[in-house]
Amino acid sequence: MAGESSGSKYGSNRRTSPAAFFRGFLRDPLQVGSVIPSSRFLEHRIVEAADLSKARRVVELGPGTGGTTRTFLRHLGPGARLLSIELSPHFHELLGEISDPRLTNELGSAEDLATILALHHMEQPDVIISGIPFSKMPEIIATRVAQAVKDNLAEGGRFIAYQFCRDVARITRPIMGPPASCTLEIRNIPPMRVYRWCKTADG
Repeated sequence: MAGESSGSKYGSNRRTSPAAFFRGFLRDPLQVGSVIPSSRFLEHRIVEAADLSKARRVVELGPGTGGTTRTFLRHLGPGARLLSIELSPHFHELLGEISDPRLTNELGSAEDLATILALHHMEQPDVIISGIPFSKMPEIIATRVAQAVKDNLAEGGRFIAYQFCRDVARITRPIMGPPASCTLEIRNIPPMRVYRWCKTADG
């Protein structure tokens, strides 16, 4: 999933194309949570929940066409790293248009988070943001993704999931407990809930 943005000092000023996003939805309807990109209001809520200005290592699961990715890059410091993991080859190709030395663009599955982090010599992230629609995944895969997030997130790290349905809270609760917060952004089509978990020393 992705939203519209104006780019960063490193990247393109190209805005996310709703047409490109819709084509991606038609190609992989089970991997995309909406037929249009995220709104700037939703992006602002995600950035706030993730506290991105303080983050050093960030992973984005399911970045879509790259609108949210560009927004995150604008809020990250010059020494930060952002690793995007996208399952759709179509969206992965679009993400390749973002020119920013802080961004690593990986085609793969969120289930393989540990392997992908090791491949790119990236330490445990302090923020993981997921736009993957947990409600559209087989539950066994969704559970594996939630477990991979917990296993690889740094202590004190934040897991942010923006979702249309509540499935992510039910699936993640046995693994990471109840979310620390959940806010609803109605200025998005469809309205989205932004969940936040914090990984503590006791798990």
